[in-house]
Amino acid sequence: MVIRPTEPSDINEVMAVYDTARRFMQQNGNPNQWIDGYPSREFISQEIKSGYSYVIVDEYNNITAVFSFIIGNDITYDKIDNGEWLNNLPYGTIHRIASSGTTGGITKMCIDWCFNKHNNIRIDTHPDNIPMQKILLKEGFSQCGIIYVANGTSRLAFQKTIVSLPA
Repeated sequence: MVIRPTEPSDINEVMAVYDTARRFMQQNGNPNQWIDGYPSREFISQEIKSGYSYVIVDEYNNITAVFSFIIGNDITYDKIDNGEWLNNLPYGTIHRIASSGTTGGITKMCIDWCFNKHNNIRIDTHPDNIPMQKILLKEGFSQCGIIYVANGTSRLAFQKTIVSLPA
């Protein structure tokens, strides 16, 4: 398995992975996270152009997963309710992890790869996305509070850091 930047020519396969992930969420008690066509083809195309989108490919070059990783401030995370971030140091953000369902361990692989790029990571998920919450806690993330995405709905906010803070 290899992680590489998403190429514009990958868009059809990437959108198929998101369709599979939406169905999985709906079948597993999370029908409200990615609704109304989110993420749209146009949105993902812009993420590809911006260099934020990555795919995980198998030995046959089939896309088995997609995610976004952005290093830098995420305005969505500026305000957090019912808690606080572990620190206010520079961070990377993982968004929109989606799997084709053909390979296990995708989220862990994604998280490990992101930590090789940055040592302070934030991520959020829908309150109904129990499988993702379990994975994040298993991978050592701390639930920090609640943030709100662009459409005003809440998300559980998590952070994991391997940053050494001064004593």
